[in-house]
Amino acid sequence: MEGCVFCEIVKGESPSWRVYEDEFAYAFLNIFPATEWHTLVIPKAHHVDVFDAPVEDLVGTMRAAKRVVDLYKRVLDISDVQIINSSGVQAQQDVFHVHFHIVPRQTGDAQDVKWSMHPQWRGRFDGMLSTLRDGGAAEAGARGRDADLANLLRGIPY
Repeated sequence: MEGCVFCEIVKGESPSWRVYEDEFAYAFLNIFPATEWHTLVIPKAHHVDVFDAPVEDLVGTMRAAKRVVDLYKRVLDISDVQIINSSGVQAQQDVFHVHFHIVPRQTGDAQDVKWSMHPQWRGRFDGMLSTLRDGGAAEAGARGRDADLANLLRGIPY
């Protein structure tokens, strides 16, 4: 895609420090690393975020991420990582080509990812699942019984 720095990297038009590449994905060192060996893994095809990307491209990208973490484990003895994706402006996505961060972690790395927890929301779970199930059933019906959506809905208990 025109103007996408990650597409430029895949095409060799922008520099990168490649760690891994296959027919589906490309992994390279992040130029703004949070920790040493902070790596980005991207599909070679341009997709804005996880909602835009076909399942096959996400599977290929995660397969590449697995190969990178296995390499880091074998060669560098890295055994603690975070794999992070942000999809959408409100999720703080900054480059609009779907990507996954592999962030090796160790004690004292000055990175502290802490989420605010809301255990009180557990009381809402039944209603949340009902909303998902009922809305999904209506959506599947509107699209002529979408098989993928119907399969997802089967997993939601009644």
